[in-house]
Amino acid sequence: MNTAPPSGSAPTSAPEQPGPAAPRWLTADEQRVWRAYLHATTLLEDHLDRQLQRDAGMPHIYYGLLVKLAESPRRRLRMTELAMHAKITRSRLSHAVARLEKNGWVRREDCPSDKRGQFAVLTEEGREVMRRTAPGHVDAVRQALFDRLTPEQQKSLGEIMQIVAEGLQPNEAGADLPWLR
Repeated sequence: MNTAPPSGSAPTSAPEQPGPAAPRWLTADEQRVWRAYLHATTLLEDHLDRQLQRDAGMPHIYYGLLVKLAESPRRRLRMTELAMHAKITRSRLSHAVARLEKNGWVRREDCPSDKRGQFAVLTEEGREVMRRTAPGHVDAVRQALFDRLTPEQQKSLGEIMQIVAEGLQPNEAGADLPWLR
């Protein structure tokens, strides 16, 4: 997480001898922005996790899986597609879905066209949990983020996050993506 030059060393613009390029250390202003981003996103994720644990007994990532299933046709998605949307490994998704199954909120169904494939399906009980939990969750999101920003800041934040996401989303075949692991 250290993004500043080691103590006692000054940033350099280019190495004197051939070899790896010197790191492009963050400026003091960039370091301030980076640390503020890390601090805020860590606190926000913790805030949302605590709200969902208190109100529904689930972490934020599980809620996101339920939302994605609720928004999908017939409330079902292939497991690999659900992992892709959640940006998690298939192993982590399998563990999460097992916990959601245990609660009765999701069930798995075999894929008729692919013997190895499975669907995750949101159950009626899962829909009911979402119906009860969504108002508190949206209040937590609104209070933690949107109520603190002007409409202009909200627009800027959305634009900035879109640029960052587009720059990080690999498009090339064979990319090392969590849901392919």
